[in-house]
Amino acid sequence: MGRLFTLIVVAGLAYGGLYFYYGVVVKQAVAEQLDAYGLEALEVKRIDYEPLAPLRTQSSVTATLGYRGAEAGLMIRLDGHPIFSDEVRMELQGLQVLRLTLGTGQ
Repeated sequence: MGRLFTLIVVAGLAYGGLYFYYGVVVKQAVAEQLDAYGLEALEVKRIDYEPLAPLRTQSSVTATLGYRGAEAGLMIRLDGHPIFSDEVRMELQGLQVLRLTLGTGQ
């Protein structure tokens, strides 16, 4: 029973690390694509994805981008695994949300 519990804990820690690192790699890939298109002023604020996305080669992620007072949520489809594949193709599926902040807020 103790070995099974240890195995479950180790597997959980390994998957937790993979899940966290997946988000970091996807955020970096989206930022690189924005820079390649000349959109350096946009900031990648957050990346949201499904719990099982790090185990799949095709997944959908939501990237929240910010520029001054505006935020936009983009749906992006990934073909290929960002960690384990040499080639990953990103396709923009659409704009999910657009938020504008008016006023100074100071």
